Amino acid sequence: MRIDVITIFPQIFTSPLRESLLGRAIEASLVDVRVHDLRDYTLDRHRQVDDEPFGGGPGMVMLAEPLFRAVEALRKEGRTILLSPAGRRLDQTLVRELAGEPHLVLVCGRYEGVDERVVEGLPAEEISIGDYVLPGGEVPALVLIESVTRLVPGVVGRQESLDRESFEEGLLDHPHYTRPREFRGREVPEALLSGDHARIEAWRREAALRKTRRNRPDLLEGRDQVL
Repeated sequence: MRIDVITIFPQIFTSPLRESLLGRAIEASLVDVRVHDLRDYTLDRHRQVDDEPFGGGPGMVMLAEPLFRAVEALRKEGRTILLSPAGRRLDQTLVRELAGEPHLVLVCGRYEGVDERVVEGLPAEEISIGDYVLPGGEVPALVLIESVTRLVPGVVGRQESLDRESFEEGLLDHPHYTRPREFRGREVPEALLSGDHARIEAWRREAALRKTRRNRPDLLEGRDQVL
């Protein structure tokens, strides 16, 4: 999989793309992530990437022309995504969908937003990581990159680790415990110490359901009778 990122702050990506699982995946050529400075696709001597909005109002709007030039130079196949709080919510279903693409181009918005003709004309899909506003799309782009590349074959060593994670079955992940067996008066559930695999699986399933009901009851709407 190849991912191209277009941003006016490329240095934000320097450390995250070198560390941990993502860094190892890039080093092993399992994924190819390339970061591009949008200003390299401008034509004026000031390397301008924004201007005042038509109709007035505070803030600046990112120009369409350099974004078109950048995406058209980079996109070979796959999809173009604009990280935007106005976009479709990123969830595990969408993550799995994107992980099947050979190529993604990620556009990191800034300022008050991006000229709407970018969305309409490229076209670019708007994706949001949540119902809140950040200064720009760089952190959301990193969230998308990490979530998607984890599903690329070979990035995570054991497929079982992916199958058991939160949202894969419409539930949050079950609680996890490690040594010591007792910590500050709280003990590891006895079922996990039993060695009985059927009992352990039953406990994990019920614990995942309890956690989902407590933390994300919206995930269970219309499913309680089945679960």
